[in-house]
Amino acid sequence: MKTILLIEDDTALRENTAELLELSDYNVITSPNGKVGITKAKEEKPDIIICDIMMPEVDGYGVLEALSYDVNTNHIPFIFLSAKTEHKEIRKGMDLGADDYLTKPFEEDELLSAVESRLAKSALLSKVVKDQQFSTTTNTSEDNGLRNLHELKNFFDDHGEISEFKKGAVVYEEGEHSNNIYLILKGVVKSHKMDENGKELITTLYKTDDFLGFTSFIDNTPYLESATAVEDSELAGISKNNLKEILEKSKNISLELMELLTENLSEIKEQLLQMAYSSVRKKTAQTILQFADVLNKKPKDNIKISRNDLASVAGIATESLIRTLSSFKKDGLIEIEGRNIKILDLPGLQLVE
Repeated sequence: MKTILLIEDDTALRENTAELLELSDYNVITSPNGKVGITKAKEEKPDIIICDIMMPEVDGYGVLEALSYDVNTNHIPFIFLSAKTEHKEIRKGMDLGADDYLTKPFEEDELLSAVESRLAKSALLSKVVKDQQFSTTTNTSEDNGLRNLHELKNFFDDHGEISEFKKGAVVYEEGEHSNNIYLILKGVVKSHKMDENGKELITTLYKTDDFLGFTSFIDNTPYLESATAVEDSELAGISKNNLKEILEKSKNISLELMELLTENLSEIKEQLLQMAYSSVRKKTAQTILQFADVLNKKPKDNIKISRNDLASVAGIATESLIRTLSSFKKDGLIEIEGRNIKILDLPGLQLVE
């Protein structure tokens, strides 16, 4: 049985998280703060550590730093828990050597997936060390200093060309040379195309920490769609040639990036199926929920988004969208104040057919 050290100062969250892990057959040791957590880590030598960032006594950064200097604990996989969504806070933790992070509140499957993947990676690395089988690809990756997708994002943040785009500003247009790949540091960006009738169709919404602008690395393919800032945004861009060099040196990053792009493709296919076969009411409800998720809004927070953008994502006429929003308002599902939409009944909106 694997042992997990959970360091969290919120009593309710600590107890609930520990219970979830125990139900999945993990042995869980808990600590109410960083100072006690450091002591327990050195005494118990757990298989993995899950640690909150903002805590009294010693914060999560301090815990990770202290354990990194100890040869008995510096190899233990470390996952941060953070209520913060600012990329700088997450980057700081990854720069210090954390293996992963979860943003609170998190779902049970997110927690278990993070733990299982980090334990699996740790076991694989241990086997490699014991067998002394270091491939040329691994050595090259270590020389380059980039080991995983988080470190690739750090590279974008540290070495990319930073650009700021006001709401409505064009990041790139369909048909332009696709010289750069971007990482969104702040804000939301939409990718969109125009149909033969001149109607805009939003294909994807990208949020903070998402990559943007992928095209072929082999052919000089132009951008196949346009990208525009939905709100004030900050992007870091590097050239496709630089990214290609990084991917050629690191098999691990290439595989993680391939998995990420596959997940994105699956989401786009799901959206297209919804646009093709769902009712206008369901399309509208799912689009509101999608914007709330991308904009990182909680229930009853205002969602400020243009009706045209909502209709474009849903794949319906603006007039149909407005009528459906009025219907939702009468049903008590949402509240409308000018351009702002507030979700009043989240479960009800999720069940709209």
